[in-house]
Amino acid sequence: MPLFRERLHPSAWLHIVALLALPASILVLAPVSVPAGVVTGLVLSGALISLLWALAPVIEVADGALTAGRARIPLSLLGAVQVARGEDARQARGPGLDARAWLLLRGDVDPVVRITIDDDDDPTPYWLISSRRPDELALAIGAGAAPAAGG
Repeated sequence: MPLFRERLHPSAWLHIVALLALPASILVLAPVSVPAGVVTGLVLSGALISLLWALAPVIEVADGALTAGRARIPLSLLGAVQVARGEDARQARGPGLDARAWLLLRGDVDPVVRITIDDDDDPTPYWLISSRRPDELALAIGAGAAPAAGG
């Protein structure tokens, strides 16, 4: 059973952007057939929204590891965990970002969690992950790492 699990579903504005395929298709296909433009637009919009949901990354703390998207790291290799919101999150994602950091960022999710990597063989200094529930993620990482540190 995972200590934490979150799927970074697309926000409402991304759905609206995907729906813009409808008027675009109508404009392109109107000289040929307006009904064909409507059908094509509906199919394209539906496909785009389906892809947004199907490709939404999952963040999970389970079985002694942190999984974020396709990346996985044992909790025993994780150090300090910091949650940032607002201006601090903007700074972490932009001017304060280390180019060697591993990133799972979503532009529509403001809070980020910075997780230091305590592995001398790994050149990655930290992971920076967008999360809508950053405090829960930080607690789950701490709770999952605590038994490994004690034993």
